[in-house]
Amino acid sequence: MATDGWLADTRVSYDTVAAAYADQVRDSLAGKPFLNSALTLFADLVRAAGDGPVADVGCGPGFVTAYLRNLGVDTFGVDLSPGMIEVARREHPGLRFAVGSMTELPLADASVAGLLAFWSLIHIPDELIPTVFAHFRRVLRPGGPMLVGFHVGDGSRLKTEGYGGHPMKVHVHRRRPERVADWLRESGFTVEATLTLSPYAELPGGMVFARR
Repeated sequence: MATDGWLADTRVSYDTVAAAYADQVRDSLAGKPFLNSALTLFADLVRAAGDGPVADVGCGPGFVTAYLRNLGVDTFGVDLSPGMIEVARREHPGLRFAVGSMTELPLADASVAGLLAFWSLIHIPDELIPTVFAHFRRVLRPGGPMLVGFHVGDGSRLKTEGYGGHPMKVHVHRRRPERVADWLRESGFTVEATLTLSPYAELPGGMVFARR
């Protein structure tokens, strides 16, 4: 996990499952009022901070990017997987998508008014989270809001199959909200709110709102 091998494995895995993944998650915000409300609040925070472009980092097939755009936010997507970006561009031809890694985020300093990482940190090793958050802070404008979503829990597992039975090789990491919040503070963010979704479910979710 200390080498770049995990990054190549993650890229190949999501290239392999891109179409099947898109089919499975396309309507995943339907009937999820807390997720919808969190995204709406995030959009409101972006506007209150002065508005401007918003990066959906780890956008996958772009359904959340499109959701934010429908809320009136100038959102574009970045994803490690060229296969995912191809699907996103096909399904949302009016939106902007680019290939890029959050470990070396290809965005200019202070170039975005807000940043979303919606369950896209789950494959990043713990030791690289500070590097990722440093990039997030670098590209955010002063005062810009950020929303991070993730699996809540402890430990990691190796996922070898998924989304239609296709082969994968990705480590899936669960984190405690307080640990994510600490990483953010250590990276220079102000943590404004945390939320745990379905804490007693098999796979609970967490969200942290922060600001540069």
